Amino acid sequence: MDRDEILLDAEERMEKAVDSLKSKLVGLRTGRASPGLVENMRVDYYGTPTPLKQMANISAPEAQLLVIRPFDASALKEIEKAIRSSDLGLAPMSDGKVVRINVPSLSGDQRKKLVAKAKEFAEEQRVAIRNVRRDANKHAETLEKDGGCSEDDLAAIKDEVQELTKKYEAAANDMTEKKSKEIMD
Repeated sequence: MDRDEILLDAEERMEKAVDSLKSKLVGLRTGRASPGLVENMRVDYYGTPTPLKQMANISAPEAQLLVIRPFDASALKEIEKAIRSSDLGLAPMSDGKVVRINVPSLSGDQRKKLVAKAKEFAEEQRVAIRNVRRDANKHAETLEKDGGCSEDDLAAIKDEVQELTKKYEAAANDMTEKKSKEIMD
């Protein structure tokens, strides 16, 4: 690996960690109904765990209501079962064509638990970002040992990797802070 490959690989992997955090935060409940709450939920569809968003239209016509319209009506029971067995604490109601979910308001304790969960997700991704930094630094040291760069180049690569680390950790922190405020409102 040369310098550009090391930096590009590190940046791509850090970006994936931030994207992973974003998708986890979308799935956290706030006081309002949001399709993101259930869209990545896996439903057993003919023996295959399938994301709900691939099986149905999900909408939030009101602040406290989610409506799920499956493309295949035979999947209705499995969708209900997946929602009931999730850790979201939601009770789906079906009329044979659509599933309706009333999203109750959160209590103060529930909000604090969700904020703690968001911070836990963020810490996992910050650790992942730091692991990418460690790997990139190892690749850079290997490059220097193999004669592919000088000590000054090694220091410059490590500085650039550190800048990327700071950038993506800050992005993770910002997303978590916004989600925490959204949960507490």
